[in-house]
Amino acid sequence: MGQQQLLLVILVTIIVGIATVVAINTFGAASESANMDAVNNDLASIASSAQGYYMKPGMLGGGGKSFTGITFNDMAFGGTITSGGDIAYNENGTYQLSAKGDSSFTVTADPSSGDGYTEGSTGAASNSFAVDVRKDGIDRDQDGTVD
Repeated sequence: MGQQQLLLVILVTIIVGIATVVAINTFGAASESANMDAVNNDLASIASSAQGYYMKPGMLGGGGKSFTGITFNDMAFGGTITSGGDIAYNENGTYQLSAKGDSSFTVTADPSSGDGYTEGSTGAASNSFAVDVRKDGIDRDQDGTVD
């Protein structure tokens, strides 16, 4: 009887250990997915604010039908904006504006869930991607690359 109880205790310990590892992996994947969803929401907010800037006349502080010179200071972004205005970050990640032209600009997003992420720096995270914001909407391939 003692050997059966000992084997049962060992078996239960192994099963609990495996269940714990599976739970930790599931939680990590859900956390990363939630961060990517939050970054996508931030990008949609940036694009929406940029459309408002694009349509607003220059006399009123807008772009006057151009994205040239747009910065995060011209948009309603909930986060910290660097002194130049081209880089902003919040708890979800870091965002950088580039390739600003008359009809489009690019936002590069570095989600905070990526390996090598440092708050406020761009291009270091393993899962960073670029989004092209155009006067008629956002253009992005499935893998995050710009058309």
